[in-house]
Amino acid sequence: MKANVVWDKDLTFTATTESGYKMVMDGEGKAVSPMESVLLAAGACSSIDVVDILKKGRFNIANCECELEAERADSAPKVFTKIIANYKVSGQGLTEKAVARAVSLSAEKYCSVMLMLAGNVEIETRFEITEA
Repeated sequence: MKANVVWDKDLTFTATTESGYKMVMDGEGKAVSPMESVLLAAGACSSIDVVDILKKGRFNIANCECELEAERADSAPKVFTKIIANYKVSGQGLTEKAVARAVSLSAEKYCSVMLMLAGNVEIETRFEITEA
């Protein structure tokens, strides 16, 4: 996997992935910050797992949303100290056992972003189920 990050101006950079996607990042709040992108990556990576696991379990999923909240160290480097990921899953016939299993498998076995953070960041997962 390769990527390229190019300075645009001030503290704004454009990142381009090997697959050709671009994202603007900024250190002054004019675009997504690098730390926000890490948080988003954790949520997206684990949500992909949750949806995939539930689909493989033949559950009919209508929606999956991951609300993320991160706490950071008070002084530099202001690393994440805790991430709370709350999954809101809706569909037909979803069981608490199935969703709990999907969330757990993602956070503990499959989500490479969360696994890279594990050991350095406390990661807490929660979930809510609604019938669609």
